[in-house]
Amino acid sequence: KLMSQSDDNHGLSPVRIDIPPEIRLYVIQLLQQTLACTLDLRSQLKQACWNVKGHDLVLLQALFATMATELDAHTDLVAERLVVLGGVARGTVRTAAMHSRLPEYPGAIMDGDAHVRALTECFASYATALRADIAYATEVEDAGSAALYTDISRGVDTRLGFLEAYLHHDRVSTEPTRHNGRRAQ
Repeated sequence: KLMSQSDDNHGLSPVRIDIPPEIRLYVIQLLQQTLACTLDLRSQLKQACWNVKGHDLVLLQALFATMATELDAHTDLVAERLVVLGGVARGTVRTAAMHSRLPEYPGAIMDGDAHVRALTECFASYATALRADIAYATEVEDAGSAALYTDISRGVDTRLGFLEAYLHHDRVSTEPTRHNGRRAQ
């Protein structure tokens, strides 16, 4: 479900972009939803960064902090696009919490692997929503918003790949082992 413009914004700001008002309003609603999800995902990364424990603490804190910074840049791009289209960016924590489509982040985890698994789920959900929004923006012929979604999607897919690669280290070897725990030669 798309977010709607609240009562304190009774319409679009006048702009000279040649996109019909009804399409601009639709795309602004898409962008508002994306803004809420992006802010939510960033807060989930910060939650993980603050609370991660384990042997990869420094590595994971650096990765999570870098990813949060990247999401800050995405947030700014989304907010700028919806304002350019005549909307008002609604980026408070309360708004993000009410309108995010992302799964809730588990509150009590500390283990690094558990944080990476939780973030992988959230990034996968976010990436899926971005790809749908590319299609929606393309369908209404807003090439600028579709390009924005495409650019963000590329970065998010890359980070999702990093998270999944990190989890790959947990996979158990399928090579036969001896009773002393060493691999058979």
